[in-house]
Amino acid sequence: MSSDSDAVWKALANPVRREVLDLLQAEPRTTGDLAEHFEGLSRYTIMQHLGVLEEAGLLLVRREGRHRFNYLNPVPIERIYQRWMHPYTATVAGEMLALEKHLETKTKE
Repeated sequence: MSSDSDAVWKALANPVRREVLDLLQAEPRTTGDLAEHFEGLSRYTIMQHLGVLEEAGLLLVRREGRHRFNYLNPVPIERIYQRWMHPYTATVAGEMLALEKHLETKTKE
């Protein structure tokens, strides 16, 4: 496994970071907006989480004056999906469809 995908897995392993990605999927947000959303966490903690996401390539940052806008970059997640999920789900789904077809022909007999 490459170090790039290791960083993505590490970033996705934390529930706070996954929630940040969910929020960013809806729209870009400033760091302040994200810190307000997570009432129990300090701004510093949110910034640490954003750093992990940025390092993994899951976050794109645009600075505008004093504001830092955070955008979701879904490409690394798609790479993980294509490498790890799709090959397994495609095989299983094909086998399940074959089983379904077999069972349907059995019940018609």
